[in-house]
Amino acid sequence: MRKNIVAGNWKMNKSLAEGIQLAKDVNVAVEAAGALKCDVVVAPPFLHLTEVSKVTGPKVSVSAQNCAAEASGAYTGEVSAAMLQSANIPYVIIGHSERRSYYGETDAILAKKADLALINGLKPIFCIGEELSQRDSGKYFDVVGQQIENGLFHLSANDFAKAVIAYEPVWAIGTGRTATAGQAQEVHAFIRKTIAAKYGEEVAGNTTILYGGSCNENNARELFACPDIDGGLIGGASLVADKFIRIVTSF
Repeated sequence: MRKNIVAGNWKMNKSLAEGIQLAKDVNVAVEAAGALKCDVVVAPPFLHLTEVSKVTGPKVSVSAQNCAAEASGAYTGEVSAAMLQSANIPYVIIGHSERRSYYGETDAILAKKADLALINGLKPIFCIGEELSQRDSGKYFDVVGQQIENGLFHLSANDFAKAVIAYEPVWAIGTGRTATAGQAQEVHAFIRKTIAAKYGEEVAGNTTILYGGSCNENNARELFACPDIDGGLIGGASLVADKFIRIVTSF
């Protein structure tokens, strides 16, 4: 079944002590909110994962922000999907726009990461999205379609159904430009249509597609009301528990 999810990506922020406190604050806020209409996920830095897991209750899941494209071996500084699985981390973000642009991660690399995540029982939150030049040139459907096809369409329908998609309009993150709810819905609908063409309407209808373009407590309600937007991958607003919980309760 298709789920609503709000996931907070902390990126490279918070000391260990600060991260533990933020996780505690989020957990308290989630518990106080009562019955929710979405699942809640937090994605702290690698160093914080096990400690954050100790202070979050059953209503808050934990995600890694990345994993290695290799199973094990002489890859200094990397963290494997198997290591995450051994620490009981259920989710992993793959292909975030910052990993693609700053670290040169290609579709082929991300396909390997998706495979390793699934082999180890992790749920990939697979990110796709176009940059400003691609949006302005009108090629955004081509870019988004190619990213999802190259990164995930080698999977069986059963494995694909375990993945969450996150659409990030990179041009609307920290650029001063904002994607409207209509623009976001247009691309989400295209993604679902693309999935349906490959795997059928049932798989497409059950796929969770998150919006990751500067979603905050002010625009979340409008975005989440769109028929093909199933939640958000939240950046800066996830670093403050009060702001994050207002997004969570926007459903």
